[in-house]
Amino acid sequence: MITGSAKSVCKVGAKLGEGPCWSDTEQKLWFVDIKDLKIHRFDPEANRLDSWAAPAQPGWIFPSGNGRMMTGLQSGIHMFDPSSGGFELLVEPEVPELGNRLNDAVTDSSGAVWFGTMDDGEARATGRVYRFAGGEVVATAIPPCAITNGPALSPDGSILYHVDTLGGTIHAYSLENGLPVSGRCLVAIDPSHGYPDGPSVDAEGCIWIGLFGGWKAHRYAPTGELLATISFPVANITKIALGGADLCTAYATTARKGLSAAERLQQPDAGDLFTFQVDVPGLPAPKAALINS
Repeated sequence: MITGSAKSVCKVGAKLGEGPCWSDTEQKLWFVDIKDLKIHRFDPEANRLDSWAAPAQPGWIFPSGNGRMMTGLQSGIHMFDPSSGGFELLVEPEVPELGNRLNDAVTDSSGAVWFGTMDDGEARATGRVYRFAGGEVVATAIPPCAITNGPALSPDGSILYHVDTLGGTIHAYSLENGLPVSGRCLVAIDPSHGYPDGPSVDAEGCIWIGLFGGWKAHRYAPTGELLATISFPVANITKIALGGADLCTAYATTARKGLSAAERLQQPDAGDLFTFQVDVPGLPAPKAALINS
């Protein structure tokens, strides 16, 4: 098994850093801080961090063409214009009374956005997985859970990976007619090793998983075999994105949420953006589309 370590590349101090997405067009990394209501953009060449305030908790953000972004906020899916800092509501997937928020997401080759919701209190099994395409939101048959993470997609788009964070499991679903069927548990992680957080997939179809409370990130084969472990000097690793000119630079968001005062002193880099190098590149992230191509 391959092992390695990550280092802090940008001081952020995020309460709950999440949703890293590499923009090939800009050669910059977008990510969010859910609990501090911030959208961030990191320019590695200039070593610069730009930030915008969000009107509600953001879970994810993707390039969407014409310099605009699509972002999932607790209040719904919005278009975001970095030049003005403005947000435009597109759709509300769930009623606010449910107490959920949008958490994690991925774009597929058609520009559709697969996303999950979760109980903002992180206890009730009210989180669902949806597909947003052609301006419409469709609920999948994936069973609800308290904290959904992902989904992520195999390189050929035939397999959808869904994470039940509190359940400690990564599930693989076959996609038929654009919807997930035939789910199976691919990986089960003991809580003593941390909780599986956001997944992403590389060019070999292997799955990178951040471990919340686990001090590590794991890379799994499509068969579920653990192939690599990357250690961090902080406990809460939330998600990995593969970027850089060759897509072999891994960026990891982290969180200081849930740490005691003593733990924060022991983990001064908690909430920062981390990086490490990989041998297998990532895949370019398709732009999020309002209308399917």
